Amino acid sequence: MGLKKSLVPAIAGMFGLVLFLGSCEEELDTLGDGVIGGEPFETNRAEFDVFAFNKNVVAVQTNRLPVYQVGTYNDPVYGRREAHITSQLRLPVNTNTGSIINTFGNLSQAQEDGAENDENPDTIDEEETITEVILYMPYQLIPSTNNDSDGDSVIDSEDLDPDDPNSDSDGDGVTDSEERNQGSDPLNADEDGSEEDFVPNTFPIAFELDSIYGSENALSQPFNFKVERSSFFLRDLDPEANFEEAQEYFSNTNIPSFVEGAPLFEGEVTISNEQFVIFEEDDPETETDESEVVDERLPPGIRVRLDPQFFQENLLDMEGSLELLSQANFANFLRGLHFSLQPANGDVMLLLDLSQATITLNYEFQDYIDTNISDDELGSVETIEREFVLNLLRNQNNTTFGNAVNTFIDDPFSAEVSDELDTGVNASRIYLKGGSGVYAELFLFDEDEDVAADIIDGIRANNWIINEAILSFYIDAEKLNGPEGFVEPPRLYLYDTETNLPLISTGTENSVSQLPLGQFLNYDGIIQTDEDGDGIKYSIRITEHINDLILRDEPNEKLALTLTANIGIFAVLDAMGDSGNVEELPVLSNVIPSGTVLFGNNVAPENEDKKLKLEIFFTEID
Repeated sequence: MGLKKSLVPAIAGMFGLVLFLGSCEEELDTLGDGVIGGEPFETNRAEFDVFAFNKNVVAVQTNRLPVYQVGTYNDPVYGRREAHITSQLRLPVNTNTGSIINTFGNLSQAQEDGAENDENPDTIDEEETITEVILYMPYQLIPSTNNDSDGDSVIDSEDLDPDDPNSDSDGDGVTDSEERNQGSDPLNADEDGSEEDFVPNTFPIAFELDSIYGSENALSQPFNFKVERSSFFLRDLDPEANFEEAQEYFSNTNIPSFVEGAPLFEGEVTISNEQFVIFEEDDPETETDESEVVDERLPPGIRVRLDPQFFQENLLDMEGSLELLSQANFANFLRGLHFSLQPANGDVMLLLDLSQATITLNYEFQDYIDTNISDDELGSVETIEREFVLNLLRNQNNTTFGNAVNTFIDDPFSAEVSDELDTGVNASRIYLKGGSGVYAELFLFDEDEDVAADIIDGIRANNWIINEAILSFYIDAEKLNGPEGFVEPPRLYLYDTETNLPLISTGTENSVSQLPLGQFLNYDGIIQTDEDGDGIKYSIRITEHINDLILRDEPNEKLALTLTANIGIFAVLDAMGDSGNVEELPVLSNVIPSGTVLFGNNVAPENEDKKLKLEIFFTEID
């Protein structure tokens, strides 16, 4: 099917890291109890303890996310998650004036209401009537060197203007978008669709899909998708902060209980990696069969028809009312839609960018057509077709307008996991799960601040030049022996809890692309796998951080370890712990449904070679 079950943003490949460093045989004195084993070590390499503590996350902030989860995901360690989405609807905006569009047809409702007293024959009751309502929610696609940013079927490297679908890359006078729709080649100047022997290409293009979790068996079966009205009011601003701060909503908010009325859609949807090809309607008055002409091509996704009567009553029939006077009024009146997904077999979890989702209302209205033959002859009334497009969220100048919330219904953790959380004991296993899950707090050298300081002082006193410092996290493969379709997280995210920034020195970083696994390759943190694709370990370089501690006397702050879907995004959101305390976690860890288990420092002797450790490669100056 061309599906890739991985994390958003898309993952273009795994970058392995092989490290080989030589060392000489000169021995140095052991520096404090933090050195593993307390024994002398070879010149140029030392191992130090890292203390880890598992922290339970009861709920995470799940509004104002880059992507939202919907469906079910069954993690072999952490259990099943069911994710729902509740989103506001946004009225369209006039791009010239910036004001919302709240009229239908050509006339305002006030003009229509005054038609009987208006001597202008153009003023009539337009009788706007919805004919069809289409919800479209595109899937995430895998970025590649063949990106087509503007969707005009011309890859960026060959597109005259990769951000403008109306560019004319082959200079034949027909835009790339027009050629795409009519099935001609936008890169062939000798073919523009007007040739007598022209045969249009109307076949759909297949894509590689990303951000879809589930077994092949589940992904190949239709799932039940449901769209319902929600009466839960999503505030944009927090009244407890005097309406000066954005409202936060958490993953355990009881929004599903506010669903009301009959579903606007409930039926089966099958995942396909082919784009939607939409044809024009045939005009019986012409010789051309327009039904063979492509009107529009859309990337693959969910595309279903919603109940037209609902939108007739709650939108078109409300024209001219206070409810449509402003976006705030509209959001208070039609508070939102609720989306849920139940697989027929197994589990399916989708990650969707709601800013790309649309609800298109196709409607008809009566329009007065002036014949302009004579002053004595009246015109005629014709039926006109038009569309009105609502958004769930809207992006403009890197700012998101609107509000949506993810609700998670999580199974309780097993005793094996829950007994290891918030114990205050140096962990033998590190448990990590995105969203309302688990993260770890790390202390370098020792959990006791004074002991750690003594170890750092000892390194400083020995005049070490730090060449490289690496944290190694080995995966406990036995605990991750999950079902088919289980996806191991592709990257770890280690950050300073005081600054909430990752331990990355951007000045010395190596990035080969803007893809998530193409950034910050010196820092690394990318999963290293065996020939079967199973994870072995993660390595994170923190060389500059160690130099900051030793050379610049920076404080040895507590670190935090979690997962990330895109290491290039450093933003954090609030999360709630077991005791009600509020922490801040990276926003991209909130959108990951999967988890992993790593060996900690406090391991049994048979796992000594996999214990968590800090390796420092150095040169000593006499």
